[in-house]
Amino acid sequence: MAKSTYMIDQFLIAMPALQDPNFFHGVTYLCEHTAEGAMGSMVNRPLDISLGEVLGQMNIETRIDAVIQQPIFLGGPVQCERGFVIHKPHGDWEATLKVTDEIAVTSSRDILEAIAVGEGPEHCLVALGYAGWGPGQLEREMRENAWLSVPASDRIFFGVPYEQRWEAAAALTGVDLNRISSHVGHA
Repeated sequence: MAKSTYMIDQFLIAMPALQDPNFFHGVTYLCEHTAEGAMGSMVNRPLDISLGEVLGQMNIETRIDAVIQQPIFLGGPVQCERGFVIHKPHGDWEATLKVTDEIAVTSSRDILEAIAVGEGPEHCLVALGYAGWGPGQLEREMRENAWLSVPASDRIFFGVPYEQRWEAAAALTGVDLNRISSHVGHA
């Protein structure tokens, strides 16, 4: 596959016909895509756990109400015990994947310690687990019309309420998902 067909900094928006409960009406931020596969994090599935609870389980103390109450998202069905922080700006963290000039994904403890004391990135979304695809799997799912792909906007995952992100992400291309047929077809 030519490098130009790899997708990063994209939203994968689950099409209405995608019935997999892991991704139904999901919005996944695609942060890595190579010949070996793809990786992303869903940004619209809050879990019934807060960042304060996660920090407590990790013995990281915080007294900042906004941090304590910040929701944790289900990033995807793979390695649900592993945390990922999508953030802006980059910062200098131990394990960071720079997705764009402004957005990064970090999986090291040091970013959580900084967030806990108010020294973390200006904007962040914390997710447990990730969405992963093997070689060629995402490309096949795209051909099967499982996903709508659109260039990502951090405004969606940092500024739009999570329950509106599926429709808001699709609206970036002018698509109203409620008007799309659930039947797959190819011209």
